[in-house]
Amino acid sequence: MAHFAVIYTYVDQPAQLDENRPAHRAFLATLLERGHLVASGPLLETSPARALLIFTAESADQLREILTEDPFQQLGLVADAEITEWNPVLGILAN
Repeated sequence: MAHFAVIYTYVDQPAQLDENRPAHRAFLATLLERGHLVASGPLLETSPARALLIFTAESADQLREILTEDPFQQLGLVADAEITEWNPVLGILAN
């Protein structure tokens, strides 16, 4: 399994983001349980709002497919999802 860093850039619709955040976080919790999500959280003081998510997956294509199930993506609240394979060489995620 490879590691991937995902940066979500959200649309500028704070009320919609707030309203749908519980469903988004519940979805992410299922990915945590399935062993795909390693960590996630907002990038502070960014405009537009952004988040960093760290995943394990077989490929970027597999991860893209998984992320289509995210309620935020299904509702059009993610303006961009930048997916980059990441090679942690030091720390708890290093191979």
